[in-house]
Amino acid sequence: MKNNKRKIPGMLYILVSFIPWIFYWVLCGMGNRLGVIIPFVISLILIIPQIRKRDFNLMDVTSVLYFSIAIIGTFTFNLNIFVENSGFIGYFVLFLMALISVIIKQPYTLQVSKRDYPEIYWKEKSFLAINNIITGVWTVVFIANATIFLLFGMPLRIILSNNLIALGIVFSILFPLKAPAYFASREFKKYDWSVKVTSQNPKGENEYDVIIVGSGIGGLTCGALLSKRGYKVLVLEQHYQVGGYCSSFKRKDFVFNTGVENVSGLWEKGPISYLLKELGLKKDELFVKNRMRYIFKKKEIDANNLEEFIKVLSDMFPYEKENIRAFFDEAKKAYEECYKDAEIYGTPLPAELIVKVFGERKLLDYPREHPHFYNWMDKAYKQKLDEYFTNEDLKTLLCALLGYVGTEPEKTSASSALTAVIAYYLHGGYFPRGGAQRFADSLKEVIESHGGKVLVHHKADRILVREGKVEGVRVNDKIFRSRIVVANANAKTTFLELVGEENLDEKFVEYIKSLKMSPSVIMVFLGVDMDLASYPTIIENLDDGYSIVINSNADLSLAPKGKASVTILTGDNYHDFSEREVKEYFEKKKKFTEMLIKRAEKVIPNLSKHIVVQDAATPKTFERYTSMPEGAIYAFDQSIYTKRPYFKTPIKGLYLASASTFPGGGIEAVVISGIICANNICNWEVEAP
Repeated sequence: MKNNKRKIPGMLYILVSFIPWIFYWVLCGMGNRLGVIIPFVISLILIIPQIRKRDFNLMDVTSVLYFSIAIIGTFTFNLNIFVENSGFIGYFVLFLMALISVIIKQPYTLQVSKRDYPEIYWKEKSFLAINNIITGVWTVVFIANATIFLLFGMPLRIILSNNLIALGIVFSILFPLKAPAYFASREFKKYDWSVKVTSQNPKGENEYDVIIVGSGIGGLTCGALLSKRGYKVLVLEQHYQVGGYCSSFKRKDFVFNTGVENVSGLWEKGPISYLLKELGLKKDELFVKNRMRYIFKKKEIDANNLEEFIKVLSDMFPYEKENIRAFFDEAKKAYEECYKDAEIYGTPLPAELIVKVFGERKLLDYPREHPHFYNWMDKAYKQKLDEYFTNEDLKTLLCALLGYVGTEPEKTSASSALTAVIAYYLHGGYFPRGGAQRFADSLKEVIESHGGKVLVHHKADRILVREGKVEGVRVNDKIFRSRIVVANANAKTTFLELVGEENLDEKFVEYIKSLKMSPSVIMVFLGVDMDLASYPTIIENLDDGYSIVINSNADLSLAPKGKASVTILTGDNYHDFSEREVKEYFEKKKKFTEMLIKRAEKVIPNLSKHIVVQDAATPKTFERYTSMPEGAIYAFDQSIYTKRPYFKTPIKGLYLASASTFPGGGIEAVVISGIICANNICNWEVEAP
């Protein structure tokens, strides 16, 4: 994409466009007929480069036309109207120009604004809205000045009209800077309170700088960073172990994960890499890269890196070869731009935090500094695929990992697909060594080694709120005090049960209640007396709609020698299952389990004959052990128009760090939420307080 080299910023160019009119009004105000000739010559000078580029500024075009007519009227027909009434006629013509441009939805400031932004931004609603407002202001300025010249005499008309023009120019320069920041931050500012915590102050026995309710990876990330930075942290967990969905269990020497099998964010600039570095943990000791296979139209597709994947796809779809390369070239640039500023705070930031942390100018410059990523924002993934490909099978194959988002391609944000799906093609996915529990336990150990506490079997009954401020958490008859509470529980549970509707605005409560939960899954856990080392770690079967994870292929310690730990999973609907402990529930669970094992045998023959250990989890199981409503694996629905709650809440001192808030579900995503939360508590000072 070309970067236009220019000396004059877009909105400042409005001042340049006024030069012929300034000469016109000054000279004609003195009764000098040169006042129509000199502006015409200046207008021609301004328009010539535009003729060459075939890119016209409406005001300059209007100037050339007007002064052409003025010259003909003045010198051919000997009319003095263009000289004697230069102020009124000139401003009225400019008023008509501005008004017509708004009516036809092509505000005249749009062309000069384009000088400051990449082409991808030109059709954005916010860009058009800003220019409609600026052009509207100029429309008012022009008609006001026309009226001033009609009603007032010298010198008042000069003073008033010049002041209005100066105000218009200042507004045109400042408003594009202020407006994006205002629109991005206006709602967030309602929640952008500040609670200062001084870690050096003495604390009572049950008094803490920060209390974290729930020990999922978002909460543990936040707690580990804060503990390392010197804060006194307490983590409260209802279960007997930490981790939430990032945990493991053991059955007869076979280890199974409860949900985490393929983790992104571990490349050089990835948020998890940043987290591990900050905490002094080693990536190679905690994660191992997965080998993956896709089964599509009965064909097995193996690829260990991006180049291999591109080659396989090009061989399968030779007529799309160039498009495949172009698609991944753009995707790689967009992905790298998304993480361009991540080295500062370890994570990409949403618009409202870009303004808060880096300032208004950074948001204004975002489209220019991130042109490829900006192209993926506010588009559906299907749109991006349609831009590059015509073959529907190829598009389907590139949607193989959309289960990691839980939405259909037409309902998936292209930017979400980029960071949660295509990321695996670009940098690969990783399996937690020793099982997912080890990663969660490593974060727990960081908290405890820096003086923090992690209490399991401690289910929070209430987040204590008084006069709109957090005071602490109640667990049974125990009260733990803190001015800051981080909720790692789902937002519905947090607000509707732990905080209580009586402490919240009615509209906010209705908004939380309206949020749709994401899909869930059914998982079948098998310990088998088979050597499956010849298979990859993860097999995505697009033909039959399920995934196989051979855990022990990533880490041999997860199964006895010569045997294998296998997980089979597929998406499922919570409402398809009746309540637990009833006959219908167990019958359906058994039916789904047998169905998945039978399907998996198409890939791993005779699997059912070698089962040593068997267990299964339904959406009801996940709900029971994690308290996640409907057993949702990504908290709320991740469709393109779902608006997640901010990480700061209407209750002063109450944060969210989980899949409920930006950027959503998945290990990398919740790590991002935890990093953001910790940084905000530290007032974006990453060093120890």
